[in-house]
Amino acid sequence: MANEIIKGMGFHHSALKVRDLDEAIAFYEKLGMKFYTSWGEGNGRIAMMDFGDGGILELFAGGNDNETVDAKYIHLALRVDDVDEAYGIALKAGAKPKSEPRVVPLDSKPVKLTLNCGFVFGPSGEEVEFFRVVSAE
Repeated sequence: MANEIIKGMGFHHSALKVRDLDEAIAFYEKLGMKFYTSWGEGNGRIAMMDFGDGGILELFAGGNDNETVDAKYIHLALRVDDVDEAYGIALKAGAKPKSEPRVVPLDSKPVKLTLNCGFVFGPSGEEVEFFRVVSAE
């Protein structure tokens, strides 16, 4: 369904500040993302990773373990065909488990959704969700 108010609007990218840019690039490559481009130097380095469908994950160097997560950032959700498989691949790539995949029927209206989702923590502690809609009635 196209946006009828702002023509051409669609998802482009999500951005994360990471502790070690090279480690983050390697982790997301192990999830199947492709390195697209980068620029800057030192803590000003930025890299873009392609999800595989044209959507971009933008990674900013210069993060550290002492920073608090902005209360408005909750997680990065990645749509996948097989949540269990994606969760396992992420753990093998070095992610830390947060919650194992599970099927969640929602009491949502007007569309009643059932989701399959699992969560991990990436190399800089970022929360990543693997997400699939099981049914939408």
